[in-house]
Amino acid sequence: MKAIAIINVIAWAGFWSFGFLALSATGYSTAQLVTAAMLAAAGLITGILTYLRLSRWAESSDYAKKSNQLDAAARASAQANWGQ
Repeated sequence: MKAIAIINVIAWAGFWSFGFLALSATGYSTAQLVTAAMLAAAGLITGILTYLRLSRWAESSDYAKKSNQLDAAARASAQANWGQ
């Protein structure tokens, strides 16, 4: 999990760095801007996936508090009584 956390941090850093370059760069060629945008997109996707994996691990290992989701019957009952 430490490796995934490190990958997560590096991915988000890459997303913000290359995203900033892609949006604010002046004087770069089109190929350089496309490369920066692609690296930013890769950082975004990797960051989201690793964040979701870390949060799933944290809930399953009781490291983090589990989300309070309703079961199907309670959800159906709440939706049936909506607006009353």
